[in-house]
Amino acid sequence: MHSPKPVYLAVIGTGGVGSAFLSQLSLLQQAHPQINVVLISRSTRSLTALSFSEPLSLSTWSSALAPSRQSTFTPPEILAYLENSNTTRGKCVLIDNTSNQTLASSYPSFLSRGISIVTPNKKAFSDSLELWHEIESSSFPADPHGGLIYHESSVGAGLPIISTLKDLMATGDRVHRIEGVFSGTLSFLFNNFAPVNGRGGKWSEEVRKAKELGYTEPDPRDDLNGLDVARKVVILARLAGVEVQDTGAFPVESLIPEALESCQSGDEFLSRLGEFDEEMEDVKRQAEADGKIVRYVGSIDVERGQLRVGLERLDKSHPVAGLRGSDNIVNFYTQRYGERPLIVQGAGAGAEVTAMGVTSDLIKVLQRLQ
Repeated sequence: MHSPKPVYLAVIGTGGVGSAFLSQLSLLQQAHPQINVVLISRSTRSLTALSFSEPLSLSTWSSALAPSRQSTFTPPEILAYLENSNTTRGKCVLIDNTSNQTLASSYPSFLSRGISIVTPNKKAFSDSLELWHEIESSSFPADPHGGLIYHESSVGAGLPIISTLKDLMATGDRVHRIEGVFSGTLSFLFNNFAPVNGRGGKWSEEVRKAKELGYTEPDPRDDLNGLDVARKVVILARLAGVEVQDTGAFPVESLIPEALESCQSGDEFLSRLGEFDEEMEDVKRQAEADGKIVRYVGSIDVERGQLRVGLERLDKSHPVAGLRGSDNIVNFYTQRYGERPLIVQGAGAGAEVTAMGVTSDLIKVLQRLQ
């Protein structure tokens, strides 16, 4: 039995997801000894291996990175490092655990040189349609010599949403419609603000509670503007064959009152949000009067090529109505599944589950590179 060829990893981003990934990677390395981490980089500094035959230790990377005087690598520098250091000894994989647009826009350069990519970075796949096509054309199998690319965690953290959609299409099913709750933050907010039992707290209080529990971004407006959901919807739509230009090509409903868009900080925004509680109460009351609940939903009509992100009034028997906590849910309505959709549901946010999706994708890359 031959020994597996070495695989060299450049890990970019050591925040919540990046650190969780490196922890999971240290366990994975025991089963896959061909893994060699040769570069770890964060926003302010980098750490490189002494050589590709002397990789970085996954047990001491944090203490070694902290005092490092190496500045952070730019995308061209990462590419040059991997190309110059790794002759023909093995394959390289870029692990991008950031949300950096510059790095995302550089993916075609890596892929066209045979470097595979694993990432939860949504921006590469939801930005311009031109970038999407460049990534497609420079990766395998469109380019027989191109790198592989996996991004399960760009939609729904570790939930098997992208892989489910790809499997449906690869096996000849016809996807008619996709809809769901794609934000753990907004799921938590509406499950508490407008629960099925008809009770619930004030909107501003629920937003404040979500921030205190760590469910929102430092500035909650980054969750309430709907852009994160819109990016995920664009990714799934494109995978389903809809040529959507970008997040500006379809309606995205913002939950930020117009008068608060110019607030100078998230704290100022929260301090004034209570002024608009009555508007959200009206939305909830109107839904309840019709025996429905209100949720923030992303939907894709694949056949018509139409996308929408915003508030929806749904029957209490709808699959979305049964969500709890900060769970995500995605419903696939297809030729095979008809009006009883294939449902993927579970935790859609959090460092550990997002990192799990990244690690799982890396395992797929390792298997295909052997």
